[in-house]
Amino acid sequence: MEIMDVHGVALPLSSHEVSPVIWQALTDGSYEAKEARSVLKAIKPGDRVLELGSGIGIITSIIAGIKDVSVWAFEANPSTAALAERVIKANCRGNVEFSQGLLTADEPRSYSFYVRKDLWMSSMDENQGPYEKRIEISSENIDEFVASKGITALVMDIEGAERDLLGRAELAGVERIFVELHDHLYGLAGVRDIMRSLTAKGYAYDPRGSRGPCVLFSKDDSPREYDPDVD
Repeated sequence: MEIMDVHGVALPLSSHEVSPVIWQALTDGSYEAKEARSVLKAIKPGDRVLELGSGIGIITSIIAGIKDVSVWAFEANPSTAALAERVIKANCRGNVEFSQGLLTADEPRSYSFYVRKDLWMSSMDENQGPYEKRIEISSENIDEFVASKGITALVMDIEGAERDLLGRAELAGVERIFVELHDHLYGLAGVRDIMRSLTAKGYAYDPRGSRGPCVLFSKDDSPREYDPDVD
């Protein structure tokens, strides 16, 4: 098994465990590069972080390296979750609680999830493109989870499902939300929906931690010097 370094995270993965497209992105350093550069501006020491859509655990591991941070990470795709558990174990110091599953704004129930060859395309959206299989995944309610863990920061990359979740969840106590927008799935109308929903909840677009589709929304207006070397 080859161990490569991607954004400072050790990846104990083999090429046959991911698609050729994903492997190429890992080897050339483009995999989650925007997120890796920006997420350190969104999370500060002592945060209690909920991450939705952890993928293979790279961003999870970066977040977990911040001083005194606790992380609760979720990945829906079972095969991807197995890789993430391996990566997290290799990089994190016991401050990550990882789960394979879904958090939604609804009462707990079963959802269809569509698994695709390129793991970053797997999603709850049947119309996103051809898929290899459909599976059923049980959910938990995000607001109940946020309240039970005292979450202060939310990080999410959930392939378009952010439009519904950010519109309907209350997210009480969450100071910052770092989200990858997927305008190719819901257009500028969807981006407007997200902006309006979060503005109504008291969040503002925070340019200090935003880069392209990776956007930080904040209620916290304190000085942002978590990682001054990342511009």
